[in-house]
Amino acid sequence: MKVKLVDISGKATAKSLNLSDEIFGIEPNNHAIYLDVKQYLANRRQGTHKSKERNEISGSTKKLKKQKGTGGARAGSAKSGTRVGGGRIFGPRPRNYHFKLNVKLKRLARKSAFAYKVQQDGLIVLDSFNLEEAKTKNLIAVLQGLKLENEKVLFILASASDNIYLASRNLGKVKVVSVESFNTYDILNAKKVVLVKDAVEKIENILN
Repeated sequence: MKVKLVDISGKATAKSLNLSDEIFGIEPNNHAIYLDVKQYLANRRQGTHKSKERNEISGSTKKLKKQKGTGGARAGSAKSGTRVGGGRIFGPRPRNYHFKLNVKLKRLARKSAFAYKVQQDGLIVLDSFNLEEAKTKNLIAVLQGLKLENEKVLFILASASDNIYLASRNLGKVKVVSVESFNTYDILNAKKVVLVKDAVEKIENILN
């Protein structure tokens, strides 16, 4: 599959690039995407939620009233979960939400995410991309040239660039990652995915 390369001003160049059909042209697998996104979101959870149960509430253990003769239900402790100020019944406890997936399935999910972006015309390939200074206004100028200033954008670079990363930190809709750290969730969460030409070959090597 051939795509036209564009420059950072958004103009098409005379160059084109062949994208691997085994990655960008496959039939997307929705279940693989679901599992990979589910794992990503689960692994981000801290799992530190906790509520106090009956045995953790501080207070008197004195019987509130006599067992019989009051006309009401028997009551043994103010810590009961059925009383105001008592412990919570079956409340949340700290737990680990992490789970593992096979590497082949995760690769399939990433391929499927890229395939969806190609089908939805959500993929742009830049001939080259670099910023001489770590200034947000320079990155905004690039986004305006690509007509993406109001869109959620994911930049995937061939290698980490401090200038581009620092310039993007003040832009809530822009995320910058390298080929070593992109994931299915970020690809699908972005309206447009912008690849740098040098990153395409590395992505194909990783996913194949």
